[in-house]
Amino acid sequence: MTTVYVTAPPDSADEIAETLVEERLAACVNRLETTSVYRWDGAIQHDDEAVLLAKTTADAYPQLKERVLEVHPYDVPCIERFDEADVLESFGEWRAESVTVE
Repeated sequence: MTTVYVTAPPDSADEIAETLVEERLAACVNRLETTSVYRWDGAIQHDDEAVLLAKTTADAYPQLKERVLEVHPYDVPCIERFDEADVLESFGEWRAESVTVE
């Protein structure tokens, strides 16, 4: 099982999340509000963002990543993959059944 961490501007986060679930690239996407502090173009930036945690599979990850790149408004979006070593079996089964790879 794989979880993908994506940050996005709040006004784009719902569209990204819904696209991933609608296209069956993720079984579920959690959205959390946050403030990000980062360096960009040599200056420290402070921005409100949404953290998206997309529950997917290792097989679907490449397509999910490409789709996020297509719909994300940032030039350099944060897309990080976490492979899980331990997940509740019933949740893992549901996730696998909910994600389709073409």
